[in-house]
Amino acid sequence: MPEITDSALVAPAATARVASIQPGAPAPAAAPPAGAGPAAPSRPGRRRLAGRGWYRLITPVAVVLLWQLVSSAGLVPAQKLPPPTTVWHTAVSLVTTSSPAYGTLQGAMLVSLQRMAIGFAFGAVAAIALALAAGLSRLGENAVDPLLQILRTLPLFGLIPVFIVWFGIGELPKVILIALGTAIPLYLNTFAGIRSVDARLVEVGKSLGLRRSELIRHVILPGALPQALTGLRQSLGVAWLALVVAEQVNANAGIGFIISQATQFLRNDVILVALAVYAVLGLLTDALVRLLERRALAWRRGILA
Repeated sequence: MPEITDSALVAPAATARVASIQPGAPAPAAAPPAGAGPAAPSRPGRRRLAGRGWYRLITPVAVVLLWQLVSSAGLVPAQKLPPPTTVWHTAVSLVTTSSPAYGTLQGAMLVSLQRMAIGFAFGAVAAIALALAAGLSRLGENAVDPLLQILRTLPLFGLIPVFIVWFGIGELPKVILIALGTAIPLYLNTFAGIRSVDARLVEVGKSLGLRRSELIRHVILPGALPQALTGLRQSLGVAWLALVVAEQVNANAGIGFIISQATQFLRNDVILVALAVYAVLGLLTDALVRLLERRALAWRRGILA
């Protein structure tokens, strides 16, 4: 009887391994290790769970229902806190008719959105440029960061009289106020994100021959992106708050102008309509940033993944 050697036993396995890596051959499925737990849920399932953004509307709707119950029970006078039904009828009236005192709600929204877009764009561009200048060099940090820290400690809305003296009562002081409200949180978070990038990643990029501009584009900015997006969400909140205040100072159009006019006529229902518009616009812009965050940071696994 012929002797069976070790090479005879190894040869079939080696032949099968070589055949499996030939072009066009399907890769063999790896067996799960012994004692391994159940497989992790598929990524599409996690995306479906993450995409159920309407769950975030549960608490606002619950607050509105509680508000209606409190108003219907007469616990709060309707003159001080009109019920949601009254606020809704007022909103419909502001949309369908042009009031001599307020104009139309959609016209005021367009004016406010224009101010917000211009101020936010200027503030965001300035914040990112300053954060890059301060985050990438000690000289830039010494030149930029002290001034931004001083602006951060100043009362933002206390600057309104100064802006009126400097720039008049037109659109410019309102846009500058929104731009300042946008720039400070975005600068602070982007600067912190740049400084928190792992230095080993930069060294690897240099060893691969990346130029400085390529390092910034491919290593530093992606590493700082999570904190920059957090700053973007904070900046949007401060920018909407700055818009509310700016539009009540020598404005002749906008949602803040509607609030100012309604205060003179003691129309709390109109004030609540304007505040609801601000709230909805704030939720929509925050949802857009959250969507951008999910797409741009799809590689990051959080504790809820």
